[in-house]
Amino acid sequence: MVRVISDSTCDLSPELIEQYDIDIIPLHVYLGDGDYLDGVNVTPEEIYRWSDENDATPKTSAPSLEDIMECYRRHLDNGDDLMVFTISSQMSSSNNNCMLAAQELEAEDRVTVIDSANLSTGVGHLVIEAAILAAQGQGLREIEEQILRYRPLVRASFVVDTLTFLYRGGRCSGLAALAGSALKLHPRIVVENGAMHSDKKYRGSLDKVILNYARDMEEALKTAKTDRVFITHSGCQPAVVEAVRAYLTGLGHFDEILETRAGGVISSHCGPGTLGVLFIDGNG
Repeated sequence: MVRVISDSTCDLSPELIEQYDIDIIPLHVYLGDGDYLDGVNVTPEEIYRWSDENDATPKTSAPSLEDIMECYRRHLDNGDDLMVFTISSQMSSSNNNCMLAAQELEAEDRVTVIDSANLSTGVGHLVIEAAILAAQGQGLREIEEQILRYRPLVRASFVVDTLTFLYRGGRCSGLAALAGSALKLHPRIVVENGAMHSDKKYRGSLDKVILNYARDMEEALKTAKTDRVFITHSGCQPAVVEAVRAYLTGLGHFDEILETRAGGVISSHCGPGTLGVLFIDGNG
């Protein structure tokens, strides 16, 4: 049997993790001298509070080799092969550590590590697809082949409410952060080839910006893979999320519209009020 594992940046809800029988390896979030495990003993709200009080962005780091090996051993000892997903290798050493852990255990033939080239539920899409294939009884090689076909088709983007967290983390200049605050600019961040970049800036109130952001993707959404679409956010107002859900529902295209909260690592770098609509392109 193939067991599907992901690092915690996949941002899947506890309900989805249970439904698809996925194991999660948490990344670390550092609030000053405090070392916390993403999704285990720290919440995004605690992260935001600490960040505001200290005018700083939390540091994050990949799981240790020891943590990963402990997870691997548990499943390998049960006779399972492992399909492991990580955030883009350009954004974290999580992928490298997961591969090193398989080498340390001399289990490369039973552990396949996938660089998602993505983040958040961009990773989550691939994780769920792998879990479905595993439940159907497919083996490591068959699952890997299908996942590698899906990987370049994942469409991940999001709009941020404030540039403050990106600025604190060194991801935009002080001038850009100041201009964004003064002019109410909200950049759309897109993940392509494993890296993030801004491809558009919206102006105005966040509720209107987010809905315009979703509508701008309508053509792609109407030809997306129909199984599911994610609305993933880092603490948006319920009315804003529901407006996006209503818009997606009105397209009459998706079997499931899934809402998830961004975890501690993603929230640390994007801040509150971030929302993304993530899907798999159906034209591949």
